[in-house]
Amino acid sequence: MRNQILYDLYERRLARSLRPETTPHHVGVILDGNRRWAKAAGNNTAYGHRKGADKISEFLQWASEAGVKIVTLWMLSTDNLDRSPEELEPLLAIITEATRRLADDPRWELRFVGAPSLLPQAVESELTQAIEHSQKLKHDRERLQVNIAVGYGGRHEITDAVRALLRDYSQQGMSIDDVADVLTVDDITDHLYTAGVPDPDLLIRTSGEQRLSGFLLWQSVHSEYYFCEAYWPDFRRVDFLRALRDYAQRERRLGR
Repeated sequence: MRNQILYDLYERRLARSLRPETTPHHVGVILDGNRRWAKAAGNNTAYGHRKGADKISEFLQWASEAGVKIVTLWMLSTDNLDRSPEELEPLLAIITEATRRLADDPRWELRFVGAPSLLPQAVESELTQAIEHSQKLKHDRERLQVNIAVGYGGRHEITDAVRALLRDYSQQGMSIDDVADVLTVDDITDHLYTAGVPDPDLLIRTSGEQRLSGFLLWQSVHSEYYFCEAYWPDFRRVDFLRALRDYAQRERRLGR
């Protein structure tokens, strides 16, 4: 009981130390560690993924309370699609169910980030319907934009962007040489899955792994990174507040 009181006091002190002007506008999160968390507790992989999915709404509430405007959640990578059917099928079902739950909550406005063509058709259809439902919900205040990254890989995204860009130029009658003469960084940015979304200010990865694994490769050129030891199902509000505090204390040069 005493430890909980001390924990609550520490959490409140952390929250009070944060200032709106130093709050990241866009936070990306790699939800890592579900499988290892389940294994450590003697449970199966699907149980870990379910507990990880249950954490999402709680995290989004923390982000909203802190003043974050956009959250991008990496829920399934292109590499994950190579897992065995015994693991992948339950994982896709859990992600679909979690997305439907989020879509029913008027606090969040969902957007899909990824390559839907890589997903089973039924999963793609359900995710699309859920996200369209979210975008049509009536609301009376500004909502947190939540980007659901499913079937997402940074290299795949950049490749798709270049393909789309070349097709656009081809339809305008331009040759490859013509395109090479006029191609800009902004042209590629405008064809990414995240087109129109500001780049992430802060990227968080749970589970102690200190790498991006292809998450928002193009967009994270000026992002700050924060690596947390906790597995995603164990990620606490205090861990998130520490990430925000760490971000606030950094001097962001943005390449200058």
